[in-house]
Amino acid sequence: MLIADRYRLGDALGRGAMGEVWRAFDETLSRPVAVKLLLPQDADPTAASRFRLEAQTAGRLSHPHVVGVRDFGEYENRLFLVMDLVEGGSLAGLLAAQRTLSAEQVARIAAEAADGLAAAHRRGIVHRDIKPANLLLDADGTLKIGDFGIARFLDDPGNALTATGQIVGTSLYLAPERALGRTAGPASDVYSLGCVLYQLLTGRPPFQADSALAVLHQHLDAVPPTPRQLGVSLPPAFQNYLLGMLAKEPQERPTAEDVAAWFASGAWLGAPEALPQEHQDHTRRDARPGTGSRVTGPAMPPPTAPTKGTIVPAADTEWRTSVHRAAPRRPRLPFLRRSGLVAALGAAALFAVALLIGMAWFSPDTGSAQDPQADPSTTTTTSPTTPVSSSPAAPGLSASPSQPAAQETLKPAGNAEPKPKKPDKHGGKANH
Repeated sequence: MLIADRYRLGDALGRGAMGEVWRAFDETLSRPVAVKLLLPQDADPTAASRFRLEAQTAGRLSHPHVVGVRDFGEYENRLFLVMDLVEGGSLAGLLAAQRTLSAEQVARIAAEAADGLAAAHRRGIVHRDIKPANLLLDADGTLKIGDFGIARFLDDPGNALTATGQIVGTSLYLAPERALGRTAGPASDVYSLGCVLYQLLTGRPPFQADSALAVLHQHLDAVPPTPRQLGVSLPPAFQNYLLGMLAKEPQERPTAEDVAAWFASGAWLGAPEALPQEHQDHTRRDARPGTGSRVTGPAMPPPTAPTKGTIVPAADTEWRTSVHRAAPRRPRLPFLRRSGLVAALGAAALFAVALLIGMAWFSPDTGSAQDPQADPSTTTTTSPTTPVSSSPAAPGLSASPSQPAAQETLKPAGNAEPKPKKPDKHGGKANH
């Protein structure tokens, strides 16, 4: 089939919801190309507009890591789009064949894909559908971003071409803000790319569930397991930076330009980057005693001899982000222990002496018990049989308000003097 008297179709390369892609040959320029033909879209009135949008969007970009658009037109009431032919297939096919890729391969893919996205973002274009099937590999392994069919221009939100509240894109790679129905921005593409890189390393997307809605909820609320928790041998710097690309808040993610420069420079082999906030919160939460969860973070070389009270992970686990040490007990010196003993013995001796003095002072053999007197000239003598209290407020010894309580002289009953006997009328003593 010859389209537009110029493009001769060959083998079919693929078919999607909107169109089918054919290998073709440009007879005018004598070069191989890919031709995408729009399928009849009776149920989707926006299909033709989206197809035109793809041509306009990709046509504004000329970059080594973006599939270039060469022509656009209509043939027998069908729109067609002519693009560069990418011979190597897509990352989706590569995943199906290998399941996972090495860290070196993924780092190169990350640098090239982010470079292509940065070029689009500089032109005000957000792809909105970054996924393995839309990341193509050329014959020499060069990555190229394709399928800008649902892209949008930042300066023209109306070109999103979606109904109110409708989410376009693939749920496995959809950024949290887009799951909330918010407008996609450059950071949304970075998040989607992070999901793809995660799958290339681990063989699975960050979040999986039985329904697209459940996956969207996980993008919003869940923290994905780290690649190293899934058994992937990955430099800590690479892992932490990747988790940063998956940060829930758009402003916490690096830009596509930063991602491209970081991976291209080989920084993924260097010092670990800071974890995003949700991973820090998750780490602190799991680090509490009794949770039983392993906490991961930047890898640290283990000490040669762990000190007492230090939490040390097993050889095949990651290091905890915080290490708790038991507070050291201050030793007590021998002379301090002896001083304390002497002080205790001295106190006991003083107590015994005071007890003996008190017993001797208040013994019945003592002649008197004295209270402090306010006026030494005033003395009150009481009978031995009179009840007496040493308290100033005792009955029978209450002092008047104008005169302070006087000193009491007590005569014990055992030492009372006998009363003199009265003489009888004869001058003699009375006999009893």
